[in-house]
Amino acid sequence: MLSRLFRRSAVDCTMRIVPAGREVKVNAKSTLLQAALDQSIPFPHDCRAGGCGKCKCRLVSGKVRELTDKSYILSAEELKQNYILACQSTAQTDVTVEVDIDARGRPAHPVIHTRGEITALDPLTHDIMRVQARLEDPAIYTAGQYAEIYVPGVIKDGAREARSYSFASAPGTAGTVGTVSFFIRRVPGGGFTEWLFNEAKVGTVLEGHGPYGDFWLRPGDAPLLCIAGGSGLAPILALLEQAQIEGVTRDVTLFFGARAQRDLYALDRIEALKANWHGKFAFEPVLSAETDDSGWTGRRGFIPEHFEAVLGTRIGQHHAYLCGPPPMIDACIKVLNDAGIGEEGIFFDKFLDRSHVVEA
Repeated sequence: MLSRLFRRSAVDCTMRIVPAGREVKVNAKSTLLQAALDQSIPFPHDCRAGGCGKCKCRLVSGKVRELTDKSYILSAEELKQNYILACQSTAQTDVTVEVDIDARGRPAHPVIHTRGEITALDPLTHDIMRVQARLEDPAIYTAGQYAEIYVPGVIKDGAREARSYSFASAPGTAGTVGTVSFFIRRVPGGGFTEWLFNEAKVGTVLEGHGPYGDFWLRPGDAPLLCIAGGSGLAPILALLEQAQIEGVTRDVTLFFGARAQRDLYALDRIEALKANWHGKFAFEPVLSAETDDSGWTGRRGFIPEHFEAVLGTRIGQHHAYLCGPPPMIDACIKVLNDAGIGEEGIFFDKFLDRSHVVEA
């Protein structure tokens, strides 16, 4: 009886992906999504934490173990049709899932595991640090994607714990070949960020793997509405810098949400983008908690409150790219939907921490 109970833990299961007809080996400790990405299958995804819903797929056959509650992400109809989150499901038997993995232009870079030496630690604000590292193995990624960096010395469930951070520059633009950079926000009580801000030094070696993520600039002619909050500026800057290198001429409106003037950063890079952009480029910083007597003459409040004043009736013509805290993204998407921008014109990357993941 015991051999029957534990039979599957010793061998791989097989995941078949339809309609593409691809097959993936899945071990007992790997999620369906991780197994696909490790085998260079471009499975749609973003957060890999059960918070964005991008990896949803229909379970056609077989059994899975679900690691978190999915009811807060999937609709009642999707639940009825047996949809699951691939990033939060492990295979208990051979399974077949239905999902489109052939979207035009989707990044399909191989996931690599590598080490990198910190070459710069630059404070950008009181709680955001620019971290630059030189990798042992060059990272091939698309602007907008992210890597996972191991938390030094932290073990959870028998494995080293990692944190996800978006590349903060277009490939090949962070310095010498093999150099990458990240914008990392300090999270009070966060194991990795407390270590980074208090103990990390130039020369410290990090380990990580990637690239991951389905956030990238889709081809088209629609003007671009880019919205960033906090460290969510990292993938937005990378995406726009890559677009500039490639000669994209689409008009851009960039909203950057922060609490106060002291939370604004990378303004020199934004000004450089604006000066060298091949079309129109408007930059709109919005401060939500700036004091009344500070002398700030720019926009105040929350980003969605300013869409009409800045974009007017043209708002529905845009493709929107959003990165940052989930409440900001959710509020913006609601207004964008009401203005006529559908799901096909909105692309986002919610910056999640463990507080946003609901355990099953």
